[in-house]
Amino acid sequence: MRGTFDIDGFLAAYDKVMAKWPAEREAVTVPTPFGVAYVNACGPRNAPAVVLLPGGGGATSASWYAQAADLARTHRVLAVDLPGCAGRGTEAGDRHPRTVADLVVWLDAVLDGLGIDETDLGGHSYGGRLALHHALHAPARVRRLVLLDPTTCFTGFRPAYLLRALPLVLRPTPRRARAFLEWETGGAPLDPDWLRLQEAAAGFPSVSKPVTGPRPAPDALRALDMPVLLFLAENSRTLPHSRLRSSGGTPNTYEVAESANALLPHVETVVLPDVSHHMLPQSAPVELGRRLTEFLNP
Repeated sequence: MRGTFDIDGFLAAYDKVMAKWPAEREAVTVPTPFGVAYVNACGPRNAPAVVLLPGGGGATSASWYAQAADLARTHRVLAVDLPGCAGRGTEAGDRHPRTVADLVVWLDAVLDGLGIDETDLGGHSYGGRLALHHALHAPARVRRLVLLDPTTCFTGFRPAYLLRALPLVLRPTPRRARAFLEWETGGAPLDPDWLRLQEAAAGFPSVSKPVTGPRPAPDALRALDMPVLLFLAENSRTLPHSRLRSSGGTPNTYEVAESANALLPHVETVVLPDVSHHMLPQSAPVELGRRLTEFLNP
């Protein structure tokens, strides 16, 4: 797929979603040990920073468009494309992130390059996992932590989700990307421009595979001394089936919430009804926007 990837189509789809961002949005590039990171920025330059990380694979920082304008009223919004994933202007370096520690080093370098000593930090899915690991690594740099349906933080993946994703991983095509997203979201209406970007990102010539590894240690989570806002998608198909509710086939969203509440000392957990994993963050339930704004502006 590397040789046949339609880069022009991808860039056009990316820019069409970026047109939904505030008009004053600007692009910033930052050198890191793993290449050049691409950052979409908006909001007052002297405002408190909030750094946002997208999910992995075909997700990009453009997906934060539904929250960018509201957050930019009080914060300098900095949404970053992840290394080894689809992105607008990311340039790969000689080194590729292979471990969670590498990703933490990468994010440290991004914050250094942006001149940020302390930030609010948010992430969705794979990006939420990275945000949590970075908060554990450098708690002095994170004021508040926002996690949107993070993966492999409090539980593993549902096997059916991985099986559904396998064809897209092995041979990514726009058709397979659309079919997978339509399955995970249960056929819910999706922003056509965002969906087109996910299709266009299929087969993006990534230089590295998503970084895997164990979940954070329970003792480390119990020691995390910062406010955390955890959003969980009630209809997420990433989660394993509940042992307690297996007869109904309901994902164990509420059990994950209970687990997070037991582990994190300063967490506020919100289960978003009628929302699936891949409807975030571009989907904008009223509850998500309201709680996010209140949390970042106490």
